[in-house]
Amino acid sequence: MRTALVTAALLLVSGCGATVAQDASKTDPVTVTNCGQQVTFDHVPSKVVTNDTGITELMFALGLSDRMAGYVVNGDNTADLRTSPWKTDFGSTRKLADKISKEVVQGANADLVFAGWNYGFSESTGFTPDALKQLGIGTYQLTEACRNGVGKQRGIMPALDALYTDLRNLGKIFRVEAKAEELIKGYQQQIDNAAKLMEGKPRPKVFLYDSGQDQPFTSGKNAAPQDVIGKAGGDNVFGDLNDSWTTVNWEAVVQRDPDVVLIVDYADGDFNTPEQKQKFLEGFAPLANSPAIRNKRFYALPYAALVESPRNPASIEAFAKYLASA
Repeated sequence: MRTALVTAALLLVSGCGATVAQDASKTDPVTVTNCGQQVTFDHVPSKVVTNDTGITELMFALGLSDRMAGYVVNGDNTADLRTSPWKTDFGSTRKLADKISKEVVQGANADLVFAGWNYGFSESTGFTPDALKQLGIGTYQLTEACRNGVGKQRGIMPALDALYTDLRNLGKIFRVEAKAEELIKGYQQQIDNAAKLMEGKPRPKVFLYDSGQDQPFTSGKNAAPQDVIGKAGGDNVFGDLNDSWTTVNWEAVVQRDPDVVLIVDYADGDFNTPEQKQKFLEGFAPLANSPAIRNKRFYALPYAALVESPRNPASIEAFAKYLASA
C-alpha cells in the first residue's frame, strides 16, 4: 500500500469567478426555512458579511461576490485560500478580519451575516443571531451547523442535503434560483460519477482526523465528512454519533480499527500540517496495529473541502479516486 498524503486542489468549474445576473423583476419579500424557522427577506441583501471559508465560497459559487461587504476567515487557514477555486473572488473581495464580532460587521455596515454555530455564532462571545437582530442586522445560518435540539449538538439533515438546502435558499434570497439549480444538478452528476469508482469494492472504515492529541476531534453523522466519506465509497467510523464535529476518545478510535485516515489540512496551533498529524498518528502506540497505520493509508483534504461548501462534490471525487487506487 502506498501513502497518499496530499492536499487536493479541488478545481470546480461552475461558478468560479462569475457574477450571476439576478432577476430584478422579483422584488416581493421572500421567505425561506432556515434551521427550522421561517425567515423573511424584504429585499435582496447587498452588504453581506460571511464567516469562514466554506460559507464564503457558497456566495462565490452563486456569483454573489458583488453582494458582499466582506468576509472573515482565520488567517491560519492558508491551505484553504491556496487551493480555492475562487481565488479571484477572494482577491477582489475585502477581508474584514481573522475573527468575526459585532464590531466587525457593524464597521462593514452589514445588512446580513451568513455564519453558523461554531462557524462564528457563539454564546460565549455574545455573537449570536439574537444579538445581531437587536442591532438591526439580519442573519442566515449555515444548515450544517443548525442545532438539533439536543443541547448544543448540531445537524438536522444529511450533509449534502444541507448543502443543497442552503444553495436553494440563497438562490431565492438573492434571486438567482436558476444558478442554484444549475450548481446542484452539476454536483449531483459529479457525485454519481464518483460513486462508480468504488462499485463492487469493499468499503474501508475511515477515521476523520481533524486535530487533537489528548482527545481527537472528528466528525459524526451530521457534518460534511459523513457524506464525503460515504459517497466516496467508505464508512465513517463515527457515523453513528448524532452530532456534527465533535470530540471522542482514542479508545473508541482503536476499537473501530480504521483502514484509512482522512486528515483535515487545518492549522491546530504548532501542530498544523498534514505531515505533522500523520507523524503523530504513526507514533501513537495504541493505534500501531490498525490497518490504516500498518499500511500507511493517509489522505488529506483542505478544511474547506470537509465543511459544508461547494467543494464537497469535488472532495468526494478526489477521495473516491484515492480509495479506488488501493
